[in-house]
Amino acid sequence: MIEKAEVLMEALPFIQKFYNKIFVIKYGGHAMIDEKAKNWTAQDVVLLKYVGINPVVVHGGGPEINKAMEKMGKKPEFIHGLRVTDEETLDIVEMVLAGKINGDIVSKLSKFGGKAVGLSGKSGRIIIAKKKIKYIKNEKGEEIAVDLGRVGETAEVNTELLEILINNGYIPVISPIGLDEKGEAYNLNADTVAGDIAGALEAEKLILITDVDGIMDDINNPETLHRKLTASELREMIEDGRIKGGMIPKAESALYALEHGVKSVHIINGKIPHALLLEVFTEEGIGTMITKD
Repeated sequence: MIEKAEVLMEALPFIQKFYNKIFVIKYGGHAMIDEKAKNWTAQDVVLLKYVGINPVVVHGGGPEINKAMEKMGKKPEFIHGLRVTDEETLDIVEMVLAGKINGDIVSKLSKFGGKAVGLSGKSGRIIIAKKKIKYIKNEKGEEIAVDLGRVGETAEVNTELLEILINNGYIPVISPIGLDEKGEAYNLNADTVAGDIAGALEAEKLILITDVDGIMDDINNPETLHRKLTASELREMIEDGRIKGGMIPKAESALYALEHGVKSVHIINGKIPHALLLEVFTEEGIGTMITKD
């Protein structure tokens, strides 16, 4: 029994330090698919709320969107990791994100005693979007603009609705669909949206739940995990190509959040039971923590 008391006492200084602070949690990867992982992640988020921390959840849903598209006879298409999104694809994206996945997360949080509210970036115009123009190099090495369709990026975050919900004890759960100034909807990258929202709310932490242990020099060697990085060290890793693929938007999101007032960013493996609590309430943590220089 004494071991249980010691675990609780180890958490006490962290609970005191983070009381009434905002944590933005990007929910993705295995933690969104495996039933056990869904449960322990939801439990962790609700526990954060009950010890006085204010969690805000942002989620993606790439694999589910791909499945839905294939069922409807539509082949997913990507350019440099970004989904090409025509009108029909956008309808599927909205159906999966704002309908199925968002509702599932709200249900899980509610099951464990959380007061969760499902939103998209369209709700209360939380995310004002603009069309994203992607530049790639052609065979001659020239930069050319590629039209990705209804793919957007954040122009502005309106925090009014989120603050009302947070102040009244709710857990906002947000899918990354935004509206432009004309009311046109756009599909946005969930990692990027999480960083944008964390910056706008001046969150204490941005926590990115993924399928790897954190930022590693070699993805196949856990011993190369970086426990702590500064923003400049992370930027250097992006520039020299050590950060690749799906980790690039996470790293860029981390840098944006730190530049806009977030104290620290954490990248953790959602396949580890109660990863969120282990990262937040223990001295050593389990993933990669990134801080300002």
